[in-house]
Amino acid sequence: MVDKRPEDLSVEELRRLLLDKRRVNRRDRLERFRRTGRVVSITPDMDSAGEAIAIGRVVETPEDESAQSERNASKRANRRRGWTDNLLLGVEVLAVVVFVGVVVNVFSILRTLNQEAAAAIQQPTSAPTALITAVVLPSGHTPPNSAQGAQPNVAEIPEHLRPLVPSLENIPVPTAGPQQGIRIQIPAIGVDAPIVQGDGWEQLKKGVAQHLGTPNPGENGNIVLSAHNDIFGEIFRELDKLQPGDIVMLYSSTRQYTYVITGTQLVEPTRVEVMAPTPNASVTLISCYPYLIDNQRIVVSAVLQNP
Repeated sequence: MVDKRPEDLSVEELRRLLLDKRRVNRRDRLERFRRTGRVVSITPDMDSAGEAIAIGRVVETPEDESAQSERNASKRANRRRGWTDNLLLGVEVLAVVVFVGVVVNVFSILRTLNQEAAAAIQQPTSAPTALITAVVLPSGHTPPNSAQGAQPNVAEIPEHLRPLVPSLENIPVPTAGPQQGIRIQIPAIGVDAPIVQGDGWEQLKKGVAQHLGTPNPGENGNIVLSAHNDIFGEIFRELDKLQPGDIVMLYSSTRQYTYVITGTQLVEPTRVEVMAPTPNASVTLISCYPYLIDNQRIVVSAVLQNP
């Protein structure tokens, strides 16, 4: 075909040239859209002669479909990952709580086991039994002018305590030492007598008897000394004449101790509490009373004089 200048072309020819160019351009665009994944729909078009011309009608989406699909998939994956992370975090928190509970429970079990073991090892402590050192106050006897004469007065011992008398008589006498009392003097009533250990019937024949288990002169505690008032020298006959402020002197083999009288009382033979230990250094003097009747006890108390 001979090339013509545009001004030589008829209107119909120009129209066909434009249509051809448009078809080529559209075909190129369609090919390009196919390669980039754009959505393309092709609709038939008619030329002026009534011939069908395939015209590509391109519908361009706002964004690439594959990229959108990838973004959607990424979002779904992120959501799944978020749920998974939250689930794992919950599992971790639950595991920590369970672990702490197990540790606390283990310590509680160990503490309980230790307490049970200690209770099994520790034997129950029974209530302390009071140590009975006397059932009645010492020096008790029947009066020398009675029908049976002077002898230990068993009748004044409560019947339920009489079985204890033999065991109390067998208390061993302590070994003699330099701190033991050996002599007593009471200037106000002219007493000057030896001290013997033990206050049984035989010991009371020899002088002033010290109750076994009571302390030595000068030591803290209550030294209990007794003697007869109407037999075996009547050493304590005049205890009732002593007044507060009078002195009692006790001697060991090494020194002298001075006690000051604080008071006198008359008690029943069963008032053994007057022999109880004291926190300070003291002495208790005991004898039967009254003279030749002997149904009570006279008790004189004194405390160690300050050096």
